Amino acid sequence: MTITSTTLFRAAGAAAAFAGLIFIGVQINHPYLDATSITSTDAMTRDSLKMLMAALALAGITGVYLRQVTKIGVLGLVGYVLFAAGYLSMLGTEYVAALVLPSIAHSSTAYVNDVIAVAVNRPSTGDIGLMHPAILFTGITYIAGGFIFAIALFRANVLARWAAALLALGTLATIAVGLVPQYERLFAIPTGLALVGLGYSLWRSQRAPAAAPILNSVSSQLDVVGAK
Repeated sequence: MTITSTTLFRAAGAAAAFAGLIFIGVQINHPYLDATSITSTDAMTRDSLKMLMAALALAGITGVYLRQVTKIGVLGLVGYVLFAAGYLSMLGTEYVAALVLPSIAHSSTAYVNDVIAVAVNRPSTGDIGLMHPAILFTGITYIAGGFIFAIALFRANVLARWAAALLALGTLATIAVGLVPQYERLFAIPTGLALVGLGYSLWRSQRAPAAAPILNSVSSQLDVVGAK
């Protein structure tokens, strides 16, 4: 099997689209998180899916960036680096949420509650150590990187511009989670749809027309025959 750039771009497009679908899907009927619920099968499954989502999104936005690297400029590079760092950091924090916190929830209940509180913008009382800057880093790079990357995508006008605009809106709107935490799950929907749109646009852009080269070849042969 020969791996071509078309194959890789289409795979990246599929990865971005699946990441968007997972991001939306895990928000539906999401349980209230605390030291008790995080040990449930429901919460652990959702956090594991969020890990998968972050990995797929990282692959997807890499393909989106490389598809238009010559047109997206320095702004796109800065946005991509920040956005990729956000998803990479998210992969790490979701790893902790899925595999570490449930295992210490009974022995370190207060700590687990405080980590969850910081992650979902609820008041916390204890010191969670380096998890605090790690969560802040994830949020800042995700929001800033997503917004800058989306603006660069919109300006490049290579893939679906509506998806780029929705990505800018979705990532920037995440700031409002701290103001209206009761609607925090809804803010994932625009970003999820944007990833689906960008992924499909990238996948579709690799559907090269097969008929054109054949027609051109036939036309050339007819011209040669006519000239004799």
